[in-house]
Amino acid sequence: MRRALAALCAVAAVTGVVATGCGTGTDDPAVARQDRPGPLTWQQELRIEDAEQRLTARCMERHGFTYAEDRTLTLRESMPVRYVQDDVTWAEAYGYGGRIEARQERRRLHHPVAAYRQGLSPARRAAFDEALDGGDRFQVLSATLPGSGREVRKRLGGCTAEAEKALYGDPGTWFRVSKTATGLNALYADDLRRDRQLARAVAAWSRCMEKAGLSYPDPQAARDAIRENTARLGPTGAGRAFATEQATAVADARCARATSLRSVAAARETSYVDRLPGRYGEALDTYRRLQRQAYDRAVRIVPQRA
Repeated sequence: MRRALAALCAVAAVTGVVATGCGTGTDDPAVARQDRPGPLTWQQELRIEDAEQRLTARCMERHGFTYAEDRTLTLRESMPVRYVQDDVTWAEAYGYGGRIEARQERRRLHHPVAAYRQGLSPARRAAFDEALDGGDRFQVLSATLPGSGREVRKRLGGCTAEAEKALYGDPGTWFRVSKTATGLNALYADDLRRDRQLARAVAAWSRCMEKAGLSYPDPQAARDAIRENTARLGPTGAGRAFATEQATAVADARCARATSLRSVAAARETSYVDRLPGRYGEALDTYRRLQRQAYDRAVRIVPQRA
């Protein structure tokens, strides 16, 4: 159970709750949540990513280079599979998304941008790198992670920086608040692991799966087993592996719905987020404001995927 609940502690891995709560100086967490902009949907976040690619491609074209955008997945295929996955229809079509992941991995290994860059002469390749990332002319961004106090850095320049600035404004501010928002789980992870209500909901999910003839202590264990089975069967057994994946994913989603696992996980995570110190409120407010700003700009740059 400890390993299972650890998987719940990744920000937005469960329900995307973290950005809707957290203190802002008010004594009433409910008021704090009402005052704060709600989180973006994964569809909106994907559109921002697509807009960033489009802006990067336009910039590279001005420098005389081609930059292939990656929109190979449909909107439906792009849905993130989080710890609690209760979309039965999606599971019937894609299982846990194993085939989608494999397709994306093949594209990563043979990415058209990398192939294009490799086909350039050494001089043009160096010019391509400078146009994309700034070469020696880059900005170093830094942020401090919540909990650990560890500093993380990022180099940003060239067309990558231009695209990020066009969407978010100041890249330094965006980097700082995004690292804060996506790292807050470190502050309540231990409490969430030990949460009794969540443990009971996961146990109920496990009993539901047993009734379906599948014995797993938690959703992550089911997915780990599916990955191992797919790897064991290999390419020759891909059809059988995917049939098992579909059956397990459908049972998983149905049991998640039957036990209200998503709503329980969301409620318990929210309760811990609400208790976080108020000093994180400003960073969260800025994070959501810049995300919303980026989305408003993205809708004028790219259409939503079909």
